[in-house]
Amino acid sequence: MATIGVNELVRLDGVALGYEGLVALRDVNLRIEPGELIGIVGPSGSGKTTLLRALLGQTEIYAGEALVADNTRVGYVPQVETVDWNFPITVEQVVLLGRWRTRRWLPWVTRSDHARAHEVMEQLGIAEFAHRAIRALSGGQQQRSFLGRALVGSPDLLLLDEPTSGVDIKTRHEILHQLVELNAAGVTVVLTTHDLNGVASHLPRLIALGEETVLADGPPSEVLQPDVLERAYGQPMLVVRSGHETYVLPVPEEAPGAHEGDALPLGEVEVIAAPDHDDA
Repeated sequence: MATIGVNELVRLDGVALGYEGLVALRDVNLRIEPGELIGIVGPSGSGKTTLLRALLGQTEIYAGEALVADNTRVGYVPQVETVDWNFPITVEQVVLLGRWRTRRWLPWVTRSDHARAHEVMEQLGIAEFAHRAIRALSGGQQQRSFLGRALVGSPDLLLLDEPTSGVDIKTRHEILHQLVELNAAGVTVVLTTHDLNGVASHLPRLIALGEETVLADGPPSEVLQPDVLERAYGQPMLVVRSGHETYVLPVPEEAPGAHEGDALPLGEVEVIAAPDHDDA
């Protein structure tokens, strides 16, 4: 990639990208500024992982221009489904892999490497599992281990592919809380997610992918719109808003109002609540 100034961390102008001559995304225009927290949404196969890999410089660029700021340190957390959990490696060794990636000319880890790894594990609440095999951990602990691998190199830009996939609600909240804290400390965070309600609706900026391009880019109130979501997911979507909360639900084609394209306030839909036992 070429380079740009400090006001922008990443800039993609009219980019077409993919692998082995096959275009996965086209006409992509994207700006990422230092300190942003961004979610990428869209159905499976829409190019979410491809876009992340483009920011890593791991895709082919067929058109347009892709630019990144000088000396940007990038951390990457892959989908946990891609990991071979039978490989005999401990939590500390996973975290130290991130240190080795930035210093490949050294075939060993140093005392300072171990100190930095321990600092990161403490930060993520996994220091007590340092010498435990990753296959013996819970899903959330495994996710934090690979987050540690990305953080040990002190990245400016942190990329995460489905970081909350396969974890329970409590763990999802903990992971998001850690990402918000990292972002508040100055790390630019970009993550992909399928979770429109539990993750995407709580992020300050979303990028929606579909039809091999970027369909929308902005705050959730602008991106989580019925017309955008129907184009992205290929089916009508019901968007319900209640105060600052947004909920997205798929609706059958024959449902009344399925194609009207309007988000509904909570007062216009039936809400089923638990009974009030005081009135029983």
